[in-house]
Amino acid sequence: MNLLYRTLLNFMVFTLLYSTAYAFDSENGKILHNDNCVRCHEHSLYTRKESKIQSYPLLHERVVQCELMSELMWFEEETDQVTTYLNDSFYHFNQGK
Repeated sequence: MNLLYRTLLNFMVFTLLYSTAYAFDSENGKILHNDNCVRCHEHSLYTRKESKIQSYPLLHERVVQCELMSELMWFEEETDQVTTYLNDSFYHFNQGK
């Protein structure tokens, strides 16, 4: 029974840590987006019915392309954070890659 409690506790701690890190990723992505992306993109771009972005991998690819064209020189984790923010806020794709 003691093993069961330890396993459950480990699972709860891992879940808490992961969800906190995930929230931070999305928040930092929002900051990066607002500081860099709104120069070219309005939020209405993300909610168009005829959007070419139809999956999480395509969204990530588009963020990478915009980052390169804008010469932002982001780290990969920053590109991931912006993708996470856009997905959480507008697209709601399954993140399975």
